Amino acid sequence: MVDVADKLAYFQAITGLEDPDLCTEILQAHGWDLELAISSITSSNQTSASTNTSDSEPRDSLNRTESASGSGLVAAPAPGLAWRLVTLPISVISGSLGLISGAVGLGLWAAGGVLSYSLGMIGLANVRGGESSARLVSVSTAASEAIDFVAAFEREYGNRMPNFVGEGFMDALQRSRNSFKLLFVYLHSPDHPDSPVFCERTLCSEAVASFVNENFVAWGGSIRSSEGFKMSNSLKASRFPFCAVVMPATNQRIALLQQVEGPKSPEEMLAILQRVLEGSASALVAARLDAEERRNNMRLREEQDAAYRAALEADQARERQRREEQERLEREAAEAEQKRKEEEEARERAAREAIEKEAALARMRQEKALSLGDEPEKGPNVTQVLVRFPTGERKERRFHMTATVQSLYDYVDSLGCLEVDYSLVSNFPRVAYGPEKRSLTLKGAGLHPQASLFVELN
Repeated sequence: MVDVADKLAYFQAITGLEDPDLCTEILQAHGWDLELAISSITSSNQTSASTNTSDSEPRDSLNRTESASGSGLVAAPAPGLAWRLVTLPISVISGSLGLISGAVGLGLWAAGGVLSYSLGMIGLANVRGGESSARLVSVSTAASEAIDFVAAFEREYGNRMPNFVGEGFMDALQRSRNSFKLLFVYLHSPDHPDSPVFCERTLCSEAVASFVNENFVAWGGSIRSSEGFKMSNSLKASRFPFCAVVMPATNQRIALLQQVEGPKSPEEMLAILQRVLEGSASALVAARLDAEERRNNMRLREEQDAAYRAALEADQARERQRREEQERLEREAAEAEQKRKEEEEARERAAREAIEKEAALARMRQEKALSLGDEPEKGPNVTQVLVRFPTGERKERRFHMTATVQSLYDYVDSLGCLEVDYSLVSNFPRVAYGPEKRSLTLKGAGLHPQASLFVELN
């Protein structure tokens, strides 16, 4: 039932229809689909919106008073400061200014209740009603319409204009709340004969544009667009050009502070906006102080929560530290015993490996020495080789000239150089006998009949 009541209130707010039975029948006919039901109303009304707004301009004050009385509106001599009461449903807003104000029920589909908190504490709004907010119309669609309106307005009237925000109405309202400013609303009727002159001479005058940009958040929309048309219904715009000054109220509502209908001179517009701004100054200051108080309270709660969590974590940390200390001592004792055993095993293993390695090297040296055979006697086919070691030690041996350079390496290895990487090099001229020359004979390598080589560590 709550969902049905919300949809009914939203449908009434958007279409302006006040008969609940008629609204219920329309919604039931469309299966309670809000988009279909609203489209069935707006599609038929939007084609005649321009004609209706033009026809409404010549009405005299008596007709406007009767129309206002019939629709639940309290009319005031325009452009006086008395705030018109526009409610969906009707609500009374009283404030410290002692002026009549009103709240426009915006059952717009809001994501998460953007304006869910109340300004009632500042004494400006006292809206009654328990309507819960529904979801906001697609933000991207509303923003796209706003951007298109700003671009078209700037093309038509130049860049000296109010800084209309390129976002949907609810986002603009949120922006005004966050910046503690009032929201200036302009609904543009492209077909109305007074619109071009009003926009060019009043709205885009340097005085009005600068005053609005300095003191308000400005939002504009064309009544040809979806959101602009719905806002004209919600604000019950009866004459164009149409301007309004609003501010956030409670439960997805807005407080309508001032309506300006019909053409106005820059002086008249400035006087109206100045009076509204002066009358709302105390409310805006109170709103700012209220927000600051909420922030301070929230910060205080966060600090208290943080202090409690810190104390709790400190107690838990001490207990955890006690357990960890006990576990650490036990673990260290076990690790020390394990380490002692591992070190002892490592020493034994290293000793065995050293013995095995030394035995292997001894076998290899012996094998290298045996592979050389007996040292030949001096003769024309025998090469005398002198080898100098890095330590300064010298070794000399004879080889057959047909022996290979590898034999020289085997000879050096048999003397104890198996564990190092080295090359045999001659000095003058410097020649390194690397792996590519080991297969050469001593004569072929130019080492016959005698050679002096030194061991060069790589």
